[in-house]
Amino acid sequence: MRTFIVFALLAAMCCLPQAKAQSQGDDYMRQARESLSAKEYIRARYLFLQAFGKFARTQDYEKAVDCGVNASALYHRENYYKEAFEVLRDAEAAVASGEQAGGKTMPALRYPISKERLQMYIKMRNPSKAREQLARMADYADKSGVDSLKNDLLYAEADYSYSFGLDAQGDRAISQLVSNYNAEKDYGRVRQCFQKLIGTALRAGNAALVARTGQRYMAWNDSVNALMAAGELKALQDKYDESLATIDRKDSTISTKQYFIIGLCVLAAVLAAALVLGAVVLLRFVMLTRKQKKAIQTANEHNELKTRFIENISAQLEPTLATLDATQPAVQALRLFSAHIQELARLEDTLAEPCEMEEKNIASFCDSIMDKVRDKAREGVSLTVNAPRLNVKISPALLERLLLHLLENAVAHTPEGGKVWIDFKKRGAHTHQFIVSDTGCGVPPELHDNLFKPFSEVRNLTQGDGLGLPICSLIATKMNGTLTLDTTYTKGARFVLELHA
Repeated sequence: MRTFIVFALLAAMCCLPQAKAQSQGDDYMRQARESLSAKEYIRARYLFLQAFGKFARTQDYEKAVDCGVNASALYHRENYYKEAFEVLRDAEAAVASGEQAGGKTMPALRYPISKERLQMYIKMRNPSKAREQLARMADYADKSGVDSLKNDLLYAEADYSYSFGLDAQGDRAISQLVSNYNAEKDYGRVRQCFQKLIGTALRAGNAALVARTGQRYMAWNDSVNALMAAGELKALQDKYDESLATIDRKDSTISTKQYFIIGLCVLAAVLAAALVLGAVVLLRFVMLTRKQKKAIQTANEHNELKTRFIENISAQLEPTLATLDATQPAVQALRLFSAHIQELARLEDTLAEPCEMEEKNIASFCDSIMDKVRDKAREGVSLTVNAPRLNVKISPALLERLLLHLLENAVAHTPEGGKVWIDFKKRGAHTHQFIVSDTGCGVPPELHDNLFKPFSEVRNLTQGDGLGLPICSLIATKMNGTLTLDTTYTKGARFVLELHA
């Protein structure tokens, strides 16, 4: 008896740490979700990581994977891809440990890990790696036998396809997904699907996909509303038939039957009025959606016409400008303005096209660009490059065009004895920055908001057309990056170019 009591006490003592860790994990997970709702992303990420550790130790693999995927998503939200991939590897290792201990596979838990990797590779513009994760997701969804994962897989396939220009493949996936939800009469899920797809297209700037999805959504919405209206009418008809049958079955006085019939007539009139009102509301909704569809089409057509108009005007100016005295400042300003307009139009038309990438030594590359502006700097201006002798994949022509413009601006606005320098910094496994700084006059605060917007003000072209920085911003976008002004730097001007590989 004493031996039994001793063993029971030992078992209880072993279980206490496990129960405590589980309770701590649940508490961390709850706090993480509250922080996420409050948009406190760094705190939420920390709490998810803590919860992940606790659940992995207590072998609660479902919650561990959930917390790990959330932490990874918050890392890659800020472009910390190295840390995001490490968290996913730890989550996968925890699942593998659980599979080994339990003697069976857990594909439903591996699925969200691959899904998060897919989202990162899409954001990193890596189609081959993204496709590999999509194939793994398909395998896990098939092995799990969970129907909801198969529907989720269709949406993931559509997201991948539209992100890399495979519109036909994306359309097939969305059509299958809509068909599945229609068969289940889950119209709310269909609406969410179309709305998420329109949101994805808007964020990607894919106007054609927005218009096409909008058309399909309106067509589907019209058909569903028609089915619902027909169902309501049939229900009313069935109710009316049932009322007549009830009247026939009842054997009561004539007065009772009359009152009953009058009541039914009033009810039918109310129902008919409600049906008419519903039809009017439906018609107004259909008309409104058609107007919205027309507005989207008109906006797209106007945008295309505007681009063609600007290109034509710029091209027609060339022969006239060629006949003018090229030494005149006004003629030179017009020539530069015409060239900038054409460059803007070309960049807008080719934003979705991939850049040609090359591996370059960053220090040598930056030195060569800095050499091109040395003869333009005032006497005593120090020109410096702070970059390691590191090979990085870049788009040389586009990057040189952008950095050269920033450096030319810097030396033009830096007085004698000043300083202009360029720094290179790595911000993650696939993120790096080029920072161009000077000790010049800086950028006035009133110009900050419209600094990268073309045609934001009427200018004297002989003093610059103001299109250089908007062109640089478009080039940065084409290279999967961003160009910003560091407003915290007050000793001159500082521009930060951040590129994602």
